[in-house]
Amino acid sequence: MIIYPTIQLMEGRCVSLFRGRTEEPTIWHVDPLEKAKEFYAAGAEWMHITDFDAMEGDYRNFDLILSIIRQVGISVQLGGGFRSQERIEEWIDLGVGRVVLGTLAVQNPDWAKRAAKFFPDQIVISVDVWQGSVMISGWRGKSAIPPEKLVEFYHYSPIAGYIVTDIDSSVDERESSLALITSFAELAQSPVIASGLIRTCDDVSRLKYVPNVAGAMVGAALLEKTVELDEALAIAQPIPETRAEYI
Repeated sequence: MIIYPTIQLMEGRCVSLFRGRTEEPTIWHVDPLEKAKEFYAAGAEWMHITDFDAMEGDYRNFDLILSIIRQVGISVQLGGGFRSQERIEEWIDLGVGRVVLGTLAVQNPDWAKRAAKFFPDQIVISVDVWQGSVMISGWRGKSAIPPEKLVEFYHYSPIAGYIVTDIDSSVDERESSLALITSFAELAQSPVIASGLIRTCDDVSRLKYVPNVAGAMVGAALLEKTVELDEALAIAQPIPETRAEYI
């Protein structure tokens, strides 16, 4: 399982949002570039960046993200404001490993499927679930589409996978979130990345054994230091198969 240490950017700063509320972010006083270098030093092969400003059409974080790509040497999965093939192509040309489509993937799946064919294994579909429906517009709008229907849209498309977030989840509801991830992974034909589920390394241990869950994003838990990245990476490693010894 791949651990994706995660940075969420707003006005050049690392932030955490409660259920997508951009008006009241938790601001972390860390340098995003230095934090990305720490991820690389700990052994992470991938990281995830969400650009909240780009969701609003503000590209002030462009240079910062580009510096992370060029200076850190870690594969980047980038989400936020991808609404055209030109922007996808721009970032892939600049070195982004994968881009994440959210609202557009829900509202216009035919367009997203064409993008996936043009950029095979480089498009990730974000599935944010609230009360049984997929949310759009940065969690501010509720679609009429249940997550299982969204999976049907992308059967046989060459997407890299899905990021699944249970917006309902809270500290006391990890079991229900794990159930959502498990049921979604059973339906999906592409790998699933769990988001919002990892608060301790015990969560990594449990998620590791869910079939078709290929990764987990870890953001606030790293900043709050309830998860140490090197420990999470070690737990996520595949267990070597035991082989019988022949005498």
